[in-house]
Amino acid sequence: MTQPDAILVRAMRADDLDAVLAIQLACYGAGFVEDGALIARRLAAAPHTGWVVEHRGEHQGGVQAYLAGYPSVVGKLTPLHGEFEVAATADSLYLHDLAVHPDASGLGLGPRLVRHAWTHAAQAGWRHSTLVSVQSSVGFWERQGYAPAQPAGTGQQARLATYPGDSVYMLRRLG
Repeated sequence: MTQPDAILVRAMRADDLDAVLAIQLACYGAGFVEDGALIARRLAAAPHTGWVVEHRGEHQGGVQAYLAGYPSVVGKLTPLHGEFEVAATADSLYLHDLAVHPDASGLGLGPRLVRHAWTHAAQAGWRHSTLVSVQSSVGFWERQGYAPAQPAGTGQQARLATYPGDSVYMLRRLG
C-alpha cells in the first residue's frame, strides 16, 4: 500500500540554499541563474517572504519548489542579480523568483506557493503583488490574476531591461 503524497509549504531557511540552487539550475537559462551568496543575502534581508514546498511523494522528496519575495511598493522592481530593497512602508509583495523543479511539474506547487504568499501579504496589509515575468511565463501569471503594468519611471524601466528576452512587469490587486 502506497502512502499519499504530502505537501508542506514553509518558510525558507538558510539550510534550504542548496536545494534552491539546484531547482534554479534545473529551471533557468544561464542568464537567469543567481549565485548562492546573493540568495542568502536576500533571505537575510526579507526572511518572512521566502517559502519552499516540501513534497514527499512516491518518487521524490524534499524541497521541490521555492518562492522568494520582499515587501515593496508598486512600480519598483529588483534588477536581475540585484539586492532586495525592502520597503519600510510597503504596499505590495514583490515576487522575485518562483521555481518548481521539473520532477515536480504538474503538481500545482507554483500556484500553491503564490496563494500562500498572497495570504501573507494580505495579513501584512499589502494591497498588491508585483513581479517581473520572464522566460515566456506571462500566461502563467495571467492565470494567477496578474496583468502587465508599467514600472515607475525610467530608472525602474532600466531595471526591467536587465532581464533578457521578453520580460514584463506585472501587477495583481489583492483582496
